[in-house]
Formats: sequence, C-alpha cells, structure tokens
Amino acid sequence: MDFDKVFVMEEKKHLAIGQKTYRFNKRMFDIGCSLFLLICLLPILLIVAVLIKIDSKGPAIFKQVRSGKGDKPFTLYKFRSCAVDNDINDKTKGDNITKVGKILRKTSLDELPQLINIIKGEMSFIGPRPWILDYSENFTKEQKRRLEVRPGITGLAQCSGRNILDINDKIKCDLEYVDNLSIKMDFKIIFMTIKSVFTSEGVSAENKLTVHNELYTLRENKLREEIDIVLEKEKTKVYNVKEEKTKVYNVKEEKNKIGV
Repeated sequence: MDFDKVFVMEEKKHLAIGQKTYRFNKRMFDIGCSLFLLICLLPILLIVAVLIKIDSKGPAIFKQVRSGKGDKPFTLYKFRSCAVDNDINDKTKGDNITKVGKILRKTSLDELPQLINIIKGEMSFIGPRPWILDYSENFTKEQKRRLEVRPGITGLAQCSGRNILDINDKIKCDLEYVDNLSIKMDFKIIFMTIKSVFTSEGVSAENKLTVHNELYTLRENKLREEIDIVLEKEKTKVYNVKEEKTKVYNVKEEKNKIGV
C-alpha cells in the first residue's frame, strides 16, 4: 500500500470538509448579520434615502448589473451618489457627484443597500468587490479565479489601500483571499476595513475615469495572454517539425549503416 498517496488523499478530504463547513458557517453568518443590521439600521436607511431625494432628482437607489460568483450576473444595489444625468461614458469630465453623495462615498454608507444582495445570496460581507461585466470579459485565465467566491461588500483589496491600488494589485489581493479562505482571514479583513473607513486610509476619488483606465489595463493583460498562447502554439509546432525531421534523418542514417 502506498501510504504517502493515502495520506495525501485523506488530507485533501479533510480540507474539502473544512472548506464546506467554512462556507456553510459563513453563509449563516451573512444571513444572520445582514438581517440584524437591516432591521437595526432601517431608520438610518430611510433618512439617507430621504436626504438623497431632497438633494437631487432621481431614485434613492442606484442599480447596476455586476459579475457574481461563477461570473453569474446580478443586480447590485447602492445608494445613489451621482446625479441622474451623470454620463459614465463621457471621459472628458469626472463623475457628477451630489453633495449627499460625497458624504455617502467617504463614509461608505452608499454600500448599505447591498445587505439585500447578501440576503438574496448574491453577495457576502467579505469577498472580492463585484465589478461591472466589462471587467470579467477582459480577465486573463488566472484573474478569473477571483470569481470562484461570492463578491463582498469589502475585501482584502479594499482594506489594503482601497482605491489607491492599481487594478493588477487589486486582483492579486483578491486571489490571495481566494487561496486562503478562512474565518481568521475574514475577521482580519473586517477589522482592517473598520480602520480604513475611520482613518480614510488609502482612499482616493474613484470615478469613471478610474474604470476606463482599469479596463484599458485589463485589455492589455488579456491581449498579452492571447499573444503568449499563440506564440506557445507556434513554438510547439516548430518543435514538432524539428522532431519529425530528426526522426527522418535518423531513419536515413540507419539505412545507410546497413546499406539499404
């Protein structure tokens, strides 16, 4: 009996059971805490909604389709922080953020409606931030691994510099989280997030210009990957041709030796 093989199989089995238990406990935590917070914060949610309506025309809730677990699209809810006529495709000027919106973004209160997304099972408290569909469409094969878990209200990237990290560093943080899922990691992120919110550590004005720049970087990464794949295939073809030529040459040499 190969005891090393048995040991590895048992270890993988225990890890799988551990991950299953972790995911179940995390989901129960998400449901319980989101329901509790939704009830406790209901007066604040109503006040914020009223302030948004008074400050500018339009709905209090902003809805946008984002990429969820397994790249499955879902509708994300946020408190609206921009004017309704804000054109996300106009790169000549920044976001038209309202007065109330500036406060909401600085304090992260605009994220509170995502408690509904958590209850619905589309998000978690902790996980990679859900981005618009254009992002996942331009991910490399490695970057797509960030979609293996539910997106979160906050994640390792948000508490490791929030908006000052470039897109590649954000994704590296997300992949680090995906590779090290644990209760300990989740609580570490919670405490780091609280610190970054109250100290405004690593916060900068994220806007549509940031999104356009990040998409440009992702497209560059995707193009490089596609070029590398093509070059690798060409190298393989050249190698195979050389191998065939070598075999033919060896056969001829053998024939010459025996006088055929």
